[in-house]
Amino acid sequence: MIKILIADDQEMIRESLQIVLSNRAGLEVIGTAANGQEVIQNVRQERPDVILMDIRMPKMDGVQCTKIIKENYPEIKIIILTTFDDDEFVFNALKYGASGYLLKGVSMDELVRAINTVYSGKAMINPDIAAKVLRLFSEMAQSNFAIQVSNKNVEDLTKTEWKIIGQVEKGAANKEIADTLKLSEGTVRNYLSSILNKLDLRDRTQLAIWAVQTQKGNRDLEE
Repeated sequence: MIKILIADDQEMIRESLQIVLSNRAGLEVIGTAANGQEVIQNVRQERPDVILMDIRMPKMDGVQCTKIIKENYPEIKIIILTTFDDDEFVFNALKYGASGYLLKGVSMDELVRAINTVYSGKAMINPDIAAKVLRLFSEMAQSNFAIQVSNKNVEDLTKTEWKIIGQVEKGAANKEIADTLKLSEGTVRNYLSSILNKLDLRDRTQLAIWAVQTQKGNRDLEE
């Protein structure tokens, strides 16, 4: 049974989602929240498996709430519910570890499929949102927003770490990396921690941007 917490500042949306999802096999709605502070209180008490997180909420928005939850409860999966005008919020939530992004108004079948997908350890991003995120990501990678890493640090990377960096560049989640490289998720997490330490990078997003820039630089040299 997948335990779900619904977070949205609109009562009608909370109630509608709760009614629909409670009638789906394998899903259990364990609570609802109207703002980010209530989400954190619920998480401490109930420990949901998946949170459906509205991105615009009073007191604490979905981005800041995602950051706090993923820092303290990394096993909890978060699906951001967003609209077309939330580009910057979507990218920041991605940076802080959200597993899925869906537009409000998505069909219930798609929502249930997304819940099951992120619960299994994979990512679920609405195609329209994915296009925006990738475009923004590409612009950042090709602009003057350069991630600087010393050559000495790069030389310390092992072959396996380079393989993992290649998967991160493609946007693969830990489970997908583990499946591709025939490793456990725990081993992948350890490798990622080692890579970030070696390269002196803050997080996975910086690593991905650096990987894109590095590969682009290599291609430019080859041409």
